[in-house]
Amino acid sequence: MWPIIEKAAKDNGLIAAFAVVGLLMLLSGVISRRLTFGRVQGSAIAILIGLALAYVGGRISGGTKGLADVALFSGIGLMGGNMLRDFAIVATAFEVHPAEARRAGWIGALALLLGTVLPFIVGVAVARAFGYTDAVSMTTIGAGAITYIVGPVTGTAIGASSDVMALSIATGVIKAILVMVTTPLAAKFMRLKTPRSAMVFGGLAGTVSGVSAGLAATDRSLVPYGALVATFHTGIGCLAGPSVLYFTVKLFAAS
Repeated sequence: MWPIIEKAAKDNGLIAAFAVVGLLMLLSGVISRRLTFGRVQGSAIAILIGLALAYVGGRISGGTKGLADVALFSGIGLMGGNMLRDFAIVATAFEVHPAEARRAGWIGALALLLGTVLPFIVGVAVARAFGYTDAVSMTTIGAGAITYIVGPVTGTAIGASSDVMALSIATGVIKAILVMVTTPLAAKFMRLKTPRSAMVFGGLAGTVSGVSAGLAATDRSLVPYGALVATFHTGIGCLAGPSVLYFTVKLFAAS
């Protein structure tokens, strides 16, 4: 029986991946209701379980893609790859109501600016605290704190080493995970109830994957609005990182 299941999973990797994720979400929902009495959202629990499975898969296979390196779960690599991820992000924009989006106004723009600059400053400060004193390294790691995509784009443009770019990606991933897990827990405190509040939150958090997953665990109807504003961080960061932000850090590093 097991050889049949294994062969079917390998031959239909993407379908098997959806089945695994579906079972994981079902299990997470049960844990949320039975063990936390709904205080911790099932999506947040699923994220933590997924991270644990990725670690176990990487340890077992010795590979670099987590659970996707195990032949039985290879379809997860496609399901969680860039293509379907970007498709899902773009698809959220079709659920946005223009009238609601306009209500964000200047507050949304200010949140977007703060969400770009403040994480960058924190990333630069952490990089310096760990011994990276050159402008290129500090800028690259700081850009990674904006999003994990901006880090390597900025690093490539200003000539950062591969090690530093890897650190920038890791910085952005950690930020995304923190936003994913903590958003449902802090939703009441932040009053995430309206499209406007979701857009301000998306501007401040600045990570599309983190904001989308966190809002999905809080209120699915808010996901398009948070993701809509958070998406701009990638473009702004890729433009400002190798230019304005880099020259600013270079100026302070030289003084």
